[in-house]
Amino acid sequence: MPTVLITPEALRDQDGPHIDILKEGGFDISFPADTTLARGHHNDDEVVKQLAGVSAAIASGETYNHNILSRLPEYKVIARCGVGFDKVNVAEATSLNVPLTITPNSNHEAVAELSLMLLLAAAKNLREMDNICRAGRWDRVLPRPIRGLTAGIVGLGRIGRSTALRYKAMGMKLMAYDQYPHMEFIEEHGVELVKLDQLLAQADVVSVHCPLNDETRNMFNADLFGQMKNDAIFINTARGGLVVEEDLYDALRNGKLHSAGLDVFQQEPPQADNPLFTLDNAVFSPHVAGTDQKSLSDMACEAATYIVALSRNEWPSGSVINQELAANWDWETSRQ
Repeated sequence: MPTVLITPEALRDQDGPHIDILKEGGFDISFPADTTLARGHHNDDEVVKQLAGVSAAIASGETYNHNILSRLPEYKVIARCGVGFDKVNVAEATSLNVPLTITPNSNHEAVAELSLMLLLAAAKNLREMDNICRAGRWDRVLPRPIRGLTAGIVGLGRIGRSTALRYKAMGMKLMAYDQYPHMEFIEEHGVELVKLDQLLAQADVVSVHCPLNDETRNMFNADLFGQMKNDAIFINTARGGLVVEEDLYDALRNGKLHSAGLDVFQQEPPQADNPLFTLDNAVFSPHVAGTDQKSLSDMACEAATYIVALSRNEWPSGSVINQELAANWDWETSRQ
């Protein structure tokens, strides 16, 4: 019987509907011997060792490249939990006839909720107020209001749209930059569609929700931070590689930006001595935006459903990244 490896740490040894989907689909279940595989800091040999003998994985942050996949002749499907896939070399997976699926229907609301949390915490100086109370003081702090501010959404996909709705509910005005805009959403919700330079110049809050790729890597650097309004708030729940952290640190330390809320970092986990952690005007979370208690289960079920579908030669077209494999897809012969 073929085996599916479940790599996300939060799903380890957990029963749930995703397990039922896989078992009913004819799969055995296994978990990596190294519980930290999904953190993505293992070398290729270690990843191969963990994936040896399995037919597919409900995957997380582990790396997939040619050197890994070419040494796993039984491996047929990468089913990512989430919508980001920067740890997968798609061209190399495609060359080896390995479909990559994502879960576009499961975690956008979770990311949007945490984006709003970070915005409120940053704008309201929650860290400072919490420290005041813990120190036994009762200093009066004037939090910054967000009602009436303009939120600039960079990337108006499912996550960006879900975040925009929450910002709008807080009384914020909306503008957005997106290369392939969802015009129905823009018109329905009164979003002002603008170029990136206009968004940076006019938005009080810059909220990042775009993918990490060769075009966007290190996109937010000293130049772009310099184009933002003085006292702007920067929120990133997308990918740490979008940001040059040294430049963000300078913008926060020098008072160019009011504050920042970050769920993601260039290096994960970040070093304990990351200079950003010395700043009082920044708040953080450990890359958990997409995985709350509900979305994790939903993503696992969605990923499991795609594995089962592909094993039956059914093609889940809306969720496969390398669509060019569809025409000749056959589970039994895919890696021959």
